[in-house]
Amino acid sequence: MPDAKTLLFLALGVVALVFLVAWIRSARRKDEAAQPGPMALAIGFVTNFFDTLGIGSFAPTTSIWKLKGIVPDERIPGTLNVGHAVPTIVQAFIFIAIVEVEMTTLIGLIAASVAGAWLGAGIVASWPRRRVQIGMGVALLVAAGFFLYKAIQEMPGSKSPASDVAPVSAVAAGTLSLEGSRLALGIAGNFALGALMTLGIGLYAPCMVLVSLLGMDPKAAFPIMMGSCAFLMPVASAKFIRKGSYAPVAALGLALGGIPAVLVAGNVVKSLELTYVRWLVIVVVLYTALAMLRSALAAQPAPKSEGAS
Repeated sequence: MPDAKTLLFLALGVVALVFLVAWIRSARRKDEAAQPGPMALAIGFVTNFFDTLGIGSFAPTTSIWKLKGIVPDERIPGTLNVGHAVPTIVQAFIFIAIVEVEMTTLIGLIAASVAGAWLGAGIVASWPRRRVQIGMGVALLVAAGFFLYKAIQEMPGSKSPASDVAPVSAVAAGTLSLEGSRLALGIAGNFALGALMTLGIGLYAPCMVLVSLLGMDPKAAFPIMMGSCAFLMPVASAKFIRKGSYAPVAALGLALGGIPAVLVAGNVVKSLELTYVRWLVIVVVLYTALAMLRSALAAQPAPKSEGAS
């Protein structure tokens, strides 16, 4: 009887195979001769390298495309999902293999995110996206401040009165599993994060915060967040492939350029000591918080002119 990790790999492999077959069949049916050039491949490499570090790939990719005018705005969401799906699946395979996480915890949190995206989509779809971005941005800033304080407190030679009496913090903790109420909180939290993805709220940085606050080793966030997205993104991509609402050349550039980037960045993360992983989490959370608040401010409605109805 295969163990839980083997079954998870098999399920991920089936998802990857179904996704690739659907993409190839759609491309052949529509006669899409997608041949990405150096620019498309470079964008795929750079964005997926930083995605593997936890920075995320959607925002940087969108910024590059809009700056260069590569992909029409109406095709950006589909191209992001289709193109980044394969590198994300590769990320999941790598980090589930190299980072030890107790399987009940890993599978429970991944399943919760998928259920959140599926069942929670109808709920959060009616929420005002800008308010959610502001709320998440502020919450991430607070979390980043907390993590920064604790990271400085734990630096060699650093000592504060609070360190003598405070319990082991989330950032300092190193457990690889969740049990009881903490597991329930983790499942509920990742369910909410999966649902929020339907609003375009990225899962990586909030998942890092969730895992750390629950007392897990920060590295445990990588297989959880990447496994979650690896199951979510192919499903989200299916409708874009079916409708052909994506840019084939740009999407293939992301996929082909992203796979070697994931392999390189995966080795970088694997070799990082825990202290550096903690600082990486701080950088990722800060970046995401500021990017989220910036997007919310950019979407602020213009004030009505005087006398307007």
